Amino acid sequence: MIIVHVFTNVKPDMIEDFKKATIENAQNSIKEPGILRFDVICQEDDPASFLLIEVYKDDSAMAAHKGTAHYARWREAVAPMMSVPRKAIRYINIFPDEKDWKYLLTFK
Repeated sequence: MIIVHVFTNVKPDMIEDFKKATIENAQNSIKEPGILRFDVICQEDDPASFLLIEVYKDDSAMAAHKGTAHYARWREAVAPMMSVPRKAIRYINIFPDEKDWKYLLTFK
């Protein structure tokens, strides 16, 4: 399992456009068989700061995601919206055990 947090800071006048493009990408992403979660959240005290939380079954699922048309559209659409380049950090799961994620993923 691969967990990626993507930190983004958006130009203030582009917040709504970023939300629209990112929600569209997330809605398509969760349909991919290798994606377990794809959350879009906004910092409470800074509406231009977003965090995408992406959980993939494995490296091949992440590679497959980056090869989709919806990801390419999103990447191209949001690039000019960023106030600073986005930053992705990979994490590994500690708890709950990966076998227990099925109980957390009842939407799949």
